[in-house]
Amino acid sequence: MSEAISTERPAARAGKLYPDAASALDGIVADDQTLAVGGFGLCGIPEALIAALRDAGVKGLTAISNNAGVDGFGLGLLLETRQIRKMISSYVGENKEFERQFLSGELELEFNPQGTLAERLRAGGAGIPAFFTATGYGTVVAEGKETREFDGKHYVLETALTADVALVKAWKADKAGNLVFRKTARNFNPACAMAGKVCVVEVEEVVEIGAIDPDHVHLPGIYVDRIVHNPTPEKRIEQRTVRAG
Repeated sequence: MSEAISTERPAARAGKLYPDAASALDGIVADDQTLAVGGFGLCGIPEALIAALRDAGVKGLTAISNNAGVDGFGLGLLLETRQIRKMISSYVGENKEFERQFLSGELELEFNPQGTLAERLRAGGAGIPAFFTATGYGTVVAEGKETREFDGKHYVLETALTADVALVKAWKADKAGNLVFRKTARNFNPACAMAGKVCVVEVEEVVEIGAIDPDHVHLPGIYVDRIVHNPTPEKRIEQRTVRAG
């Protein structure tokens, strides 16, 4: 019989820093979980954690992510191995395997306008169960949802999103888990971190506690449970366009 996986935040240990992505996921990932995964396209994705999740072999996953990576990289790795059962996403246009599985009925999709997805994650992290938004009213994304009129304008009720585990990418962390993101790689990462019951972060730099000015902290360490140092991420470019010589 497999060992039970707790959905509570892991017990305190000597520190939050783990030697590699596999050990950082050990004991907290399991079949049929919901994961919130940061990134936008291939920008700011926790690539080492995604690869370790593939190697862990867990299946039946629901992934909350703006998109599903590309074929052979990012969350595309988990689509290839059929570990993802459902995507809760916004942009899904860069992955042929995603398209094939969805059109053949092998993959469930809960489609969201991009701002709605961000706000659903933010609401989940803030403990707000639902909110009204005008975005999507009168379209397929409003089908089956409650609508209401305020001051003559129609709104759709959207529910918050939370996850069993959040996998995020940051540029720098101190050993208490206080995070700094770099430019557009911040994207969905803070919202995913706050929406996860347990948060694992992959960072390029780890510094001592106190080395980051408190005014420069983008996400407090209270939201971060485990840290993995990945100093040389691949950082692939999703589409490269060059001018003819």
